[in-house]
Amino acid sequence: MRGRWAQGLEPRYFCWIVRDRLAASERPGGFARNHRKVRRQEELIWLGSHGFTHILSLLDSPHNLYAYDTAGLAYEHIPLGRRDEMADRLAKVYGAISDWLEDPSERVLVHHEEFGDRLIGTLAGFLLYAGLVQEGPHAIGVLERQTGRQLGATGREIVAVTLEERIVRDR
Repeated sequence: MRGRWAQGLEPRYFCWIVRDRLAASERPGGFARNHRKVRRQEELIWLGSHGFTHILSLLDSPHNLYAYDTAGLAYEHIPLGRRDEMADRLAKVYGAISDWLEDPSERVLVHHEEFGDRLIGTLAGFLLYAGLVQEGPHAIGVLERQTGRQLGATGREIVAVTLEERIVRDR
């Protein structure tokens, strides 16, 4: 392949959370019935050519993991699970992202099925975990501005769990 197509396609709803280090998008290839294998391949090419070193899947299912292996992209799969499992899972998600970002050469993409509340709420929680912001409303506001989406009840609940359970990085 040559030209524009050789560089792949930017994942849908791609945005930076921490400039040039941590990004978010919809699941590569699209979600549910809209998922397209060719689009997934193009998006994985784009991620590889733009220096992404890890993909973190928050999906409840193992969808796409084989494709990440095939594309040579390192990944971690940590499903968010149910409300009663969330504090444990969020601690693992935040810890994995934090560990990767300690290396300045790392570029991480986090995705869920859709680019929605569960993903955005999790990333707002990460900002709190990492100490990049100090208060829940500030984390929510930052993510709403960066993503251009208003955070609903599900995303706000994730931020609340992060605060209530005091899920913070050891400093």
